[in-house]
Amino acid sequence: MGPRSRVRVAKCQMLVTSFFVLLLGLLLATGVVLTYFGAHFAVIRRVSPEGSPYEALHHWAFFTGVSLAGLLGLGAVLSAAAAVREAGRLMASGFLCFALVFCALVQVAFWRLRNPTQVEDAALDTYDLAYDRAVRSSPGTQRQELLAIQDTFLCCGKGSPSSLPGSAEADLCPVEEAASQDCLQSIRSFLRTHGHIVSVLASVGLASTVYAMLLSSFLWFAICSGRSLDRKGTYALSPRARGQQPWEPSFFRRSQGGPALHQLDDLGPGSGGSRLLQDH
Repeated sequence: MGPRSRVRVAKCQMLVTSFFVLLLGLLLATGVVLTYFGAHFAVIRRVSPEGSPYEALHHWAFFTGVSLAGLLGLGAVLSAAAAVREAGRLMASGFLCFALVFCALVQVAFWRLRNPTQVEDAALDTYDLAYDRAVRSSPGTQRQELLAIQDTFLCCGKGSPSSLPGSAEADLCPVEEAASQDCLQSIRSFLRTHGHIVSVLASVGLASTVYAMLLSSFLWFAICSGRSLDRKGTYALSPRARGQQPWEPSFFRRSQGGPALHQLDDLGPGSGGSRLLQDH
C-alpha cells in the first residue's frame, strides 16, 4: 500500500471516528442533562442543605459533563472538516480538543478509583439528614420533602437494626408501603447503576479519543509533508532570465531565414478581415 493509499484510508477512518465521537458527545450531553434535571437527583438536591458535599458534586458533575461533551463535538467537527479540506491547522485544533478530553477523562477515572463511594455517601448522608428532620419535627414541609424522596425511589424509611420503628417513623411509611425496600438500599442501588453507566462512557471516551489523536496526528503529518489527495500538483512561475526576450506567438514572430508577417493597421472596407503583406 502506497503513501497516498494509506492517507486515503486514514481520512476515511477519521471521518467515521469523528461521526462516532460526535454521537458519543451527544449521548454524554443527554446523560448529563437527564442527571442534572432528572427526578431522582433533583429530589435529593432539593433537600440537601446549601453548601453540602452532594450539592457540590452535583454541580461539578454537570459542568464537567457539559464541557467534555462540547469538546468532543468540537473536536469531531474540526477533524472531519480538516480531513475533507486537508487543513493542517484545523487538524491540529481537533487534536488539541481530543487531548483535553483525554486528560479530563483520565482525571475522572482516577477520581473514581480513589473515591468509588463518594457520591453514594453524599446522597445517603443527605437522605439521613432529611429523615431525621422529618422524624423529629411536626408534619410540614420537611416531611413532605422526605415523602417526595420515597415516592421517587419507590422506597420507605430506612432499616432499623436495633429496634422496631417508633410511632413517628411508622407514620412516614403507610401500611401498604411497609414491605417496600428501605430507601438507603434503593438509593445505593440506583447510584451504583448510574455509576456503571458513567464508567462505561468514560472507557469508551478514552478509547475513542486515543484513536482519534493517533489518526489526527498522522493526517497532520501527511498534510504538512504534502501527501495530499485532492491537489494534483504545485505550480509556480519561474523568474525570467535576464536579457531574455518575452515569448510571443509564432504569428507575430519573424521566423529564422524566412519572411516576417505584419498585420496592417489600415484595413479596407471590403477586406473582410485582417490582410497580411509579405515583407520582401
